[in-house]
Amino acid sequence: MQPSLALDSLNILVVEDDDDIRYFITTVLEADGATVEAVPSAAEALKILPQLQPDILISDIGMPNEDGYTLIRKIRALKPDMGGKVPAIALTAFGDSESRIRALEAGFQTHVSKPVFPEELVEIVADLFASCNW
Repeated sequence: MQPSLALDSLNILVVEDDDDIRYFITTVLEADGATVEAVPSAAEALKILPQLQPDILISDIGMPNEDGYTLIRKIRALKPDMGGKVPAIALTAFGDSESRIRALEAGFQTHVSKPVFPEELVEIVADLFASCNW
């Protein structure tokens, strides 16, 4: 008998410009049962979000061209049926309280500092999904 997977059947969109980190996050989440679509830019995320309708969004903050703050503001401006209400996690190398506040004010539900341990990432995603009533 297999143990239950915390993220079983969750559809997650990961936005991360670093190939290695994108691969790490995808591998961790898929190993715990999630279906993951990973893209390297905010522009690509905005392009697929309406069709994908993910359960959770995980986005890096520091990306070239458009950062995670800009991405989440654009997402929050969308109608709910276009993905505007997707629960979102900011993933960033900046762990200070100012960065956390800025991420929450921009529209993320939670802020996670890199590096993140696999078990911690799974727990954060599962907790956010469980707490969402929208």
